[in-house]
Amino acid sequence: MRAFSYEKAADPVAAASRAAQVPGARFIAGGTNLLDLMKLEIETPVHLIDVNDLALDKITETTEGGLRIGALVLNTDLAAHARVRRDYGVLTRALVAGASGQLRNKATTAGNLLQRTRCPYFYDTAQPCNKRNPGSGCAALSQGAFSRQLGIIGTSDACIATHPSDMAVALRVLDAVVETVTSTGVTRRIPMEELHRLPGDTPDKETVLMPGELITSVMLPAPVGGRQTYHKARDRASYAFALVSVALIRQPDGSGRVALGGVAPKPWRRAEADAELPNGARAVMARLLEGARPTEENAFKITLAERTLSAMLSEE
Repeated sequence: MRAFSYEKAADPVAAASRAAQVPGARFIAGGTNLLDLMKLEIETPVHLIDVNDLALDKITETTEGGLRIGALVLNTDLAAHARVRRDYGVLTRALVAGASGQLRNKATTAGNLLQRTRCPYFYDTAQPCNKRNPGSGCAALSQGAFSRQLGIIGTSDACIATHPSDMAVALRVLDAVVETVTSTGVTRRIPMEELHRLPGDTPDKETVLMPGELITSVMLPAPVGGRQTYHKARDRASYAFALVSVALIRQPDGSGRVALGGVAPKPWRRAEADAELPNGARAVMARLLEGARPTEENAFKITLAERTLSAMLSEE
């Protein structure tokens, strides 16, 4: 791990301003992803800004009937919250499906959203990776590469990595909104569908956040009701990232919403696919995964996604 300087932030605007002023600065809270990346010298921040004292660790009700989740709310506390369990069950289920209990006790809401891909070539500094080293190439697309766990849609010729968050998939199906503060003190509201960028030619740019911009909370709208489920298909029963995950909200009239994880660089959802729910899993996936570009190794994800959704619908 390389040397770095460290400071505790006094308030959100000061934290954002400081991060914008110091090139190579990073925010740190739980550090469950960042510290691992620093040890491997994939991330080499010159300055860490500790945001743990910013009083962003509360869950409060909004005047619209929803919830405001502070950026520093721990994954364990969020999953166990009474209102979340009652009104946003898909979120509790997604959180419990992610990582281990020890990690959920440290990982924060904002950190979960901003965690980086677990693509093996991103983690192997001996391999080219456009996300880690822009312009170096994508080892995952080279002949004979291991791509079983990687993306099938929303990818590009520069990157086929997937976003690893389970929580983000649930927040996408719930139409959550991310609140931030910029380095100049301006607050922004960013819909979950817009937070994460597709790789295009710049896979190193993973979100629409500006330099120094700090996530302060996540807003959940008023409950939409319905039967809310989350299923994660993975290689082992726990502590594994998704091959395919499905977040489903199903209403009594057969309508609803579907979002996928494990298949794209961001939580994947299309409104036109939601409209196909009354017609069954095959119709939904035909729309949701239209334009998919799988590799030979991960083409099975298309079938796996359809069968996972089909099983979830049959349980109703």
